[in-house]
Amino acid sequence: MSISIADLPQVWQKPTAKELLASLQRLKVDPPIWSHSTSRKIVLETYQNAAHFRREVAAYLSSIIKSNLGWIQDEDEKEALWDEASRRLAERCGRAGMGEITRRWPLETQASSPFELIIREPPITGDCLGLKTWGSSYLLAQSLGKVAEESLAHLLPLGHQSQSLDVLELGSGTGLLGMAAAAIWQANVVLTDLPNIMPNLTHNIERNQPTIETLGGRVDSGTLIWGSDDGNAERFNRKNQFKIVLAADPLYDDDHPELLSSVIHAQLMKDKDARAIIMVPQRDLTTKKLVAKFVVAMEASGLMVLERHTLVGQDDWDEDEESSGIECWWAVFGRR
Repeated sequence: MSISIADLPQVWQKPTAKELLASLQRLKVDPPIWSHSTSRKIVLETYQNAAHFRREVAAYLSSIIKSNLGWIQDEDEKEALWDEASRRLAERCGRAGMGEITRRWPLETQASSPFELIIREPPITGDCLGLKTWGSSYLLAQSLGKVAEESLAHLLPLGHQSQSLDVLELGSGTGLLGMAAAAIWQANVVLTDLPNIMPNLTHNIERNQPTIETLGGRVDSGTLIWGSDDGNAERFNRKNQFKIVLAADPLYDDDHPELLSSVIHAQLMKDKDARAIIMVPQRDLTTKKLVAKFVVAMEASGLMVLERHTLVGQDDWDEDEESSGIECWWAVFGRR
């Protein structure tokens, strides 16, 4: 590592508050950004090489947090040091342990022009899982160019703007996938989620709108509650208006397969060339059963699997980075 804990000022040396604060700021870690092009071998090697260093850092931070810092006279300086050390420790405890963060997600257009989306994630409390940017959203966002070329070429011809094409994202969360689709596909994309998720989603849309519009896309948003006709944005009163429906990581409860299939059936155009693109991380046996149940529900509503694939991505929900690699199932659905 570029930083050696042994070279930092130690509590037993009674360094000044300024020296300790500087060392804590050096230990700041930015929220991770993943790439599915990174091999599993490299991910594991990085984890193994960093494991010892993480333990050293945790011990160093703990020594500051549990110290009374008695040689520092200013109580405000002590509080600032304890707060900073606690933040450094939280940054190493997985996404659930962090407070508000902002990440810059690098992407490329179909013409290989680089751009980035800036995404705010508020602190995660209770069951507000839509406030986190899940790894599958970025994984699918990175794959949108290839998806357009191979699975949606009949709808998204390369080199042509598709703003007349309406795309719907379900369960948008922080908005990364839907905004990426608007920029990469140069399409009109409507992002949706529950009422308590919408304020942060709206914030992220407003922050990234200039970038999206510069690249030829448009983005809008509205509340859409699966399985309910109440509390939804007025635009969703009209059914079957979207040529493409997107969703990433939408299944984590027993009733979600039926709810998701029903809202897709209600919002996807009835045309034969309309498509739904769904990605689900295969975290455990329960998730796999939800996927199987979802496929059955889709088929019952007249939507069949046209393609199915897997990609390996990463996430940062747990502090155990060794288990951050995760296989994601994704499929293309069309009407019979």
